[in-house]
Amino acid sequence: MLTLFKQEKYLLLALIVTCAAYPLEPWLMGHGHGMALLAGVVLVAAIVCASVQVAQHAELLAEKFGDPYGTMILTLSAVLVEVVILAIMMSNEASPTLVRDTIYSAVMLDINGILGLCALMGGIKHGEQVYNDDSARSYGVMIMTAMGISMVVPEFIPQADWKLYSAFTIGATVILYTVFLRMQVGPHSYFFSYSYPEKKRRQSGAQPKPVNLPLSIGTLVFGVFVIGALAEVMSKTLDYGLEGSGAPPVLMAIIVAAISAAPEILTALRAALANRMQSTVNVALGASLSTVILTVPVMEAMALYTGQPFQMAMTPVQTVMIAITLIVSAINLNDGETNAIEGMTHFVLFATFIMLACLGL
Repeated sequence: MLTLFKQEKYLLLALIVTCAAYPLEPWLMGHGHGMALLAGVVLVAAIVCASVQVAQHAELLAEKFGDPYGTMILTLSAVLVEVVILAIMMSNEASPTLVRDTIYSAVMLDINGILGLCALMGGIKHGEQVYNDDSARSYGVMIMTAMGISMVVPEFIPQADWKLYSAFTIGATVILYTVFLRMQVGPHSYFFSYSYPEKKRRQSGAQPKPVNLPLSIGTLVFGVFVIGALAEVMSKTLDYGLEGSGAPPVLMAIIVAAISAAPEILTALRAALANRMQSTVNVALGASLSTVILTVPVMEAMALYTGQPFQMAMTPVQTVMIAITLIVSAINLNDGETNAIEGMTHFVLFATFIMLACLGL
């Protein structure tokens, strides 16, 4: 039991913070904006700890099942965390643009932040890094289609017809992802894998540690529950703490996107530094696709249920940034090799995203 507690120390820490946060919430909210903001920062750190633990178990399951199933488990676990946080925050009367801004921020973070950093660092260490370019093209066209129908077209939909188009969006994205998933694990599974030379095992005779499936699955589910409980208090304390601070409106969306992406950054960077760019591409682009195509139908269904629409249409600046990002990624990821120059182009786009956010755009 002591060994288990040691292995799950981050999740245990998050659980302790959860148990303390609920009874202390009125006291924290009653001691001014500064105390509420500090509490919000602590809760964000606790959520990151829990999400890292969730990602560790997702990574164990991913290693057991291999690609493309492994990448699906990693990305779906991250998106599950994001959806849980968003659903709870939206139930607390958050900004109607929170869902849109979070999805936009997640795509910027995944493609320009994670993929850009990994291609830059991996390129500096290894030069050109190879991967299966079929995967990048498949992910790219799916992301463009999903974002187009759910976050560009809504700008032209009359307010009176939002429920009808929202229902259409749910059906279209679910069908789109179902077919993609069927191809990813079936006839076109080879699109998402690459045969790297296997490194020689150490001659110590040590075998990889077996995966405890019930423990990993149970911990993953429990971790998501803890994250949801923390998000309930975090959304209230951060909202109150940031009142009147002049913080950019998109800050909360960036925080939510960063929480879900934090474990992915470590996984993708480790793969890039180990010269296994296929895993990095799968994680970064797979996370972007999953964020759009899974978050949209869940949140749209929530909007239909409550009768309160969200603002899903991107602003002109967001639309331009997404268009530039997808065009640059289509050019960079069309030859099956990445390098530091390509990584730098994406990382500059990520810096531009952060600059625009600071300017409130």
